[in-house]
Amino acid sequence: MSQDKFVRRSLRQLSDELAALGHEACPTTVANLLRGLGYNLRVNRKRITGPYHPDRDRQFRYIEALIEDFQSQGLPIVSVDTKKKELVGNFANGGAVWVEEPFEANAHDFVSDAVCRAVPYGLYDLLANKGHVVVGTSADTPDFAVDAVSRWWVRCGCKRYREAERLLILADSGGSNGCRPRLWKRRLQGLADWYGLAVTVCHYPRGASKWNPVEHRLFSQISRNWAGVPLRTPALMLALLRGTRTEAGLEVTAEWLEGKYRRGVVVGDAEMAELNIEHHSTCPQWNYTIKPRDAQWWNWN
Repeated sequence: MSQDKFVRRSLRQLSDELAALGHEACPTTVANLLRGLGYNLRVNRKRITGPYHPDRDRQFRYIEALIEDFQSQGLPIVSVDTKKKELVGNFANGGAVWVEEPFEANAHDFVSDAVCRAVPYGLYDLLANKGHVVVGTSADTPDFAVDAVSRWWVRCGCKRYREAERLLILADSGGSNGCRPRLWKRRLQGLADWYGLAVTVCHYPRGASKWNPVEHRLFSQISRNWAGVPLRTPALMLALLRGTRTEAGLEVTAEWLEGKYRRGVVVGDAEMAELNIEHHSTCPQWNYTIKPRDAQWWNWN
């Protein structure tokens, strides 16, 4: 470790240092001089997404091709992800809202003061422009993610797409619905067996989650709808989710899911070998289809 130091200099500090050197300049003059030299107050710019992956562009093109294929046949396409976890209780919520008096919220966000810690899992139907949010109160695990997908299919998907035998899921490459968790794939096999669906999953490359449609078509609208309103109760949170609307026709349904989900569930090689999974030739680490097995395998777990 070196003894180097980096000192952040304010305009007043720079003015004082210049005065010590015999140059009188007030902070305003220092600011004008800095701007003349091309300096300004700037925030960090988030642009670097990590090491470049050679398959990144190819994966985006492949996803677009699959979306066009499913759209042309009227087959369901659902974009999924977990929204930021929220403390339910009298806690301040970012943003502003038109009210006569501001909401009085807790000065500190102590978990011990919360009713619960909500885990909103969002599902966005690209063809119908509809959203569904399953709010859990336990860990964000692959078990929870697949349960949310199953609930969406039972409540919305199977009614909108009655003759569908294929389903396309768009997901990030990390998290509970990432490309690595074995439990995610094992549970999707159960969903495929139970409902007779061939489930195709496409994962966006690392650092590209903002292109996942659920982020900018559903989550952004939810955040805008409940901005500035403390999420004091589960009922209020669900009401704000269901009240999310856009001029383009977006509508959102929501449900509360009680239950405990255990972390660290291990899926062994033998269980993986039993899955009827087909990896695509294009970017097989990110694209695969899980097909239904024979009736003897129809077991949700």
